[in-house]
Amino acid sequence: MKISPRRRSREFAVQALYQAAINDTAAPEIAANIRESRNFHQADDELFTQIFFGANAKREQYAELIRPLTDRDIRLINPIEKSVLLMAAYELQEMPQTPYPVIINEAIEVTKTFGGTESHRFVNGILDKLAAKLRPHEGKRQAH
Repeated sequence: MKISPRRRSREFAVQALYQAAINDTAAPEIAANIRESRNFHQADDELFTQIFFGANAKREQYAELIRPLTDRDIRLINPIEKSVLLMAAYELQEMPQTPYPVIINEAIEVTKTFGGTESHRFVNGILDKLAAKLRPHEGKRQAH
């Protein structure tokens, strides 16, 4: 299956957000390292840049949005799951042109790629609640 440039951008953004969470490295350096990745030429660089720098800059703000939606301490959330949630929170809040089901589906697929066996269920549950909170005008949510 061919992976779309936008999906690749999201995968690279999650990798970059993960690196930012576990390393004391500046965002521009992380982005430069990610851009040197083997398949980065297949990604949408503009989307990667927007998501990574946007989500990273507002990491604490998005963590505050996610915190009440989970039954676990946000500091105990797996760093991959947390990175996916930050990416999706950024898209839900800052990219209204992308329909929320697309954002949630992409987040689930990226989680399946990098996360644990059941991680996508956790991410889906949080994002359904977050989408309802951030985009109430987009109608009733369906389970994904």
